[in-house]
Amino acid sequence: MVKPYILFFFIVWTTLLEAQSMHNFNTEPRQDSIKKKAFIKQLGNGFFPTKYFNFDLRYLVKYNQYEALRTGLGGLTNEAFSETFRINGYTVYGFKDHRFKYSIAGGFRLSEKTNTWIDFSYTDDLQETGSTNFLTDGRAFQFFEPRLLNIDLFHKHVTKSIALEHQITAKLNAETEFSVSKIDPTYRYSYLLGTQTLDKFHLSTAKLGLQWNPFNTAELTNTGLKQIKQGYPKFTIQYTKSFKDVLKSDFGFSKLDFRTIYQVGDINNHLSEITLVSGIANGNTPLTHLYHAYPNNIRKETIIQRFSVAGLNSFETMFFNEFFSDKFSTLQFKHFLKPFNISQRYKPQLVLITRYAIGDMQHPEKHQEVSFGSLKKGYTESGFEINKLLFGFGLSFTYRYGAYHLPDLSDNVAFKFTFNLTL
Repeated sequence: MVKPYILFFFIVWTTLLEAQSMHNFNTEPRQDSIKKKAFIKQLGNGFFPTKYFNFDLRYLVKYNQYEALRTGLGGLTNEAFSETFRINGYTVYGFKDHRFKYSIAGGFRLSEKTNTWIDFSYTDDLQETGSTNFLTDGRAFQFFEPRLLNIDLFHKHVTKSIALEHQITAKLNAETEFSVSKIDPTYRYSYLLGTQTLDKFHLSTAKLGLQWNPFNTAELTNTGLKQIKQGYPKFTIQYTKSFKDVLKSDFGFSKLDFRTIYQVGDINNHLSEITLVSGIANGNTPLTHLYHAYPNNIRKETIIQRFSVAGLNSFETMFFNEFFSDKFSTLQFKHFLKPFNISQRYKPQLVLITRYAIGDMQHPEKHQEVSFGSLKKGYTESGFEINKLLFGFGLSFTYRYGAYHLPDLSDNVAFKFTFNLTL
C-alpha cells in the first residue's frame, strides 16, 4: 500500500509546486497573469485545461482494496469546443482485478438561462456497496479521497442512463435520471426473493433530486446562474424508484434520501458545522442499494496497523461492512477553532468532532452469505483533528463509546492522519 501513497503525494506535490511557482511569478504581462490564475483555478477544480478539451484529474491515480492501484485518463469538452454540446468520458485500469472500466457520455443544452441540459451515458465500472450519490451534487473533486483507500466491498455495474438537469429558480436546482443497470457483486452475496435467490440482477430506476439553497445569494442571468454568496442551511432531497419487470428489472423498491448542512461562523476565526443525513428504503432492496453509514476503519489487530487517512464526513472508528441498514440517520457536529497564528504561513487548526448514527434492518435474513450488525441502539464517536501541521497533513484521534463500545479498549480508538489542501 505504500507505493500508491508515495506516487499520489509525489504527483500532488509536484502539481502544487508548479502552480505556486506560476502564482508567484510577477514579471509577466497582466494578460498572462490572468491566464495563469485561471489555470491554477482549473487545477484546483480538478481539471488540466487545453484548447477544446479539459483533462479530468480524478482518474489519474487512485487506490482501493479491490483494485489496488487504479489509473487512467478522463475529461470533457469545454465551451471553446461548443457551448451547446458536451462530451465526457474516462477509461481506467485496476492492477489487482486486471480489468478496464470506462464511461462515455454526451449532452445537449436546451436552455442557456436555466442551464437546462439533457445527457446520455453508458458506464461499465464499480460502485461501493451501500453508498448513496445525490444527483444534484454533480462532479466532486478532491486531491485525495481518504475513504477510498480502505474500501473493499464493491459491485460491478453496467448502466445506461438519460438525465435532465434544470435550474428551476436561482435557489432551487433539479435533476432527474432514468437508468437501466446490470449489477454483479464482487463478493459472495445473494438476495432471497420469494423462493429464488439472486446473486446477479437487473434494475430499472428513476430518480428525482432537488437541491434547495434558500439563503444563497444568486441570480439567474441571460447566461445562466451567477452565485454571489453561499448561505446556510442547504437542503438536498432525492427520491428513487425501482420498477420490477420493467426492462427485465428484478426488484421493485423505493428510497428517500435527505441531507442538510448548516454552518455558522468563519473558517478563519471560529466555525461550527452540523450535517444531518437520513435515508429509508421500502420494498425488496438488495444490499448494493442500502446504507452503510460511512465507515472508515479497517479490520486490523492493532491501532498502528489501522493507521490510515481520516475521511471528511466518515465514522473513523466504525469498521467497514460492520453495519448495514434500510433506514438510518447520521448527525455530525464539527467545531473549527480559530487557527493557531504561529506564523504568516503556518496556521494549524484544531477541530472538535462528534458523530452519531442510528438505523435498523427490517429483513436481514433476506441478505444471504453476508453478516452485519444493526444500528438500532445508536452509535457514537467523538474526537478531534489537528489539521495543516505540515504540507496539508494533520492528525486525528477518535474514540468509540456508548452502546457499541467494544470489549478491547484499543478497538474503540482510531488514530489517523488528515489531509486538507486547497489551491
